[in-house]
Amino acid sequence: MPSEPLTRPLTVGFDLDMTLIDSRPGIHAAYRALSAETGVHIDADLAVTRLGPPLEQELAHWFPEDRIQEIGDRYREIYPTHAIAPTLAMPGAREAVASVQALGGRAIVVTAKHEPNAELHLEHLGIRPDAVIGRLWAEAKAVALREHGARVYVGDHTGDVRGARTAGALSVAVPTGPCREGELREAGADVVLPDLTAFPAWVAAYAEERA
Repeated sequence: MPSEPLTRPLTVGFDLDMTLIDSRPGIHAAYRALSAETGVHIDADLAVTRLGPPLEQELAHWFPEDRIQEIGDRYREIYPTHAIAPTLAMPGAREAVASVQALGGRAIVVTAKHEPNAELHLEHLGIRPDAVIGRLWAEAKAVALREHGARVYVGDHTGDVRGARTAGALSVAVPTGPCREGELREAGADVVLPDLTAFPAWVAAYAEERA
């Protein structure tokens, strides 16, 4: 758990799906459209209960290995048509990002989602981070977190906890996705907040302690 004083502006990373946005309605619609187009059954109700890992991991439940790349590319193509409008901001998401910036810091989004689609979500919902980095999952998120000097990473999945710890960043978790509080703590989360509405007060205290 990093505890040294801040010697540069604070950078906080955020996960996207089920951390900043509730993408379940949009992803559900995208999977239904993909199923209708391909003629392959996809249980969209089940798929949206396990968001977090890369798309290819979910597609592997429904398509043979030799079709996953092709189907993944098609999913990303149709995604903006079906998934952007139904998706909602999580409670406190805009305020969480803005609270970092209000402290003079930088808020970045590091997500497994296709970067252009992640940017469409954020623009549609009026969430304005300083940078968006896509197609990184779990430990691989550490690449972007280190590159941007992130001291904190906020996510809802045990994969996000692993990414933060690999980067040497403080892991702040919210049990608003598929992982419960106990799982997040067991995975090594340093802090667990009930949701992002608690984040502005937490980050203000964190920054003051390290000033």
